[in-house]
Amino acid sequence: MIKDLLVHLDGTSSDEERLQHAEAVASVFQAHVTGLFTNLLPDMPMIAPMDAGAAAAGVLVSLTDEARATGDGLQKRLAERMARLCVSNEIRRVEGTLGQIARQIASEARWSDLFVVSRPYDADGSTRWNVLFESVLFEGGRGVLVVPPGHRPSDAIRRVLVCWRNTREAARAVAEAAPFLQKATKVTILAVDPEPQTDGAQSEPTADIAKHISRYGAPVEVSIAQSEGRPIGEVIQDHARRTSADLIVMGGYGHSRAREWMLGGATRDTLAQSEYPILMAH
Repeated sequence: MIKDLLVHLDGTSSDEERLQHAEAVASVFQAHVTGLFTNLLPDMPMIAPMDAGAAAAGVLVSLTDEARATGDGLQKRLAERMARLCVSNEIRRVEGTLGQIARQIASEARWSDLFVVSRPYDADGSTRWNVLFESVLFEGGRGVLVVPPGHRPSDAIRRVLVCWRNTREAARAVAEAAPFLQKATKVTILAVDPEPQTDGAQSEPTADIAKHISRYGAPVEVSIAQSEGRPIGEVIQDHARRTSADLIVMGGYGHSRAREWMLGGATRDTLAQSEYPILMAH
C-alpha cells in the first residue's frame, strides 16, 4: 500500500512532470504527496580557494542570502501549484550545499513509501541532481520512481515489466512494486541473459518469481531474451515497447558501485535512455 509519496521539486520546468506523476500515483492509492523543495546554497570551495580569506567569506554570505531570497519566491510559487493537486499535500524545504541536501533527502525518504525523481544521467548533460538520486537509492531504503522527460503519466499503471535477475536488488524492487503489481492487469517478467542453474534449482530461471507475482492476481507472462552483444538497456526498452509497459521494475546496481561505474552498467544505461517510468530499489 502506498500512503506517502515524496516528490523532488527544484523550481525548474521539470517540477510539473514530477508533480503530474506523483499526483497520478497518489490518486490511485489515495496517498498524501509531500513536495521536497531543494534550495541549493553556494559552497565555499566553488567560490574561492580555501585561503581566500574574509573577502571570500563575505561573498559567500551575500550569495547565500540571495539564494535564500530566490528560494522564498520559488517555494511560494510551488505551494500555489501544489494547492491545485487533487490529493492531500504539503511542501517542505530542504536547503544547503549539494552534499548536505543529498543526505537530508535520503533521510526524508525513509518515512515515505515512494520517492519521485527525474531521470538521472540524462543525455542533456545535466548532472546536478544525479547525486540526489544515488543518495535516495542507496541510503533511503525505499523505492524510487524515475520519471523520463516528456512522459505523460498513465491514468492507471496496468502493464508492468519486471526485469528479473536472481539478486537481492531485483527482489527488493519487486517488493517495493507490490502495490502496483496488485493493481496490474498484466505483468511481463523479462530475464536477459539468465545464468544457468547449477545448484539443483528449477531449470526455468523465472519459475519461482513468476509464481510469486501471479499470486498478486494479474496474468503473468515470461520472456527470456539473449542480448547477443546488444546493450541490455536496449533489450529492456525493446520489451517495454513491445508490451506497451506503463512501468518498468528493476533492481539498481547489481555489482559493486565502483565496478558498475567502470563498466557503464545495464542499470545506468537503462536509466539514461528509458522512455518509460522505472521503479527501482537497491
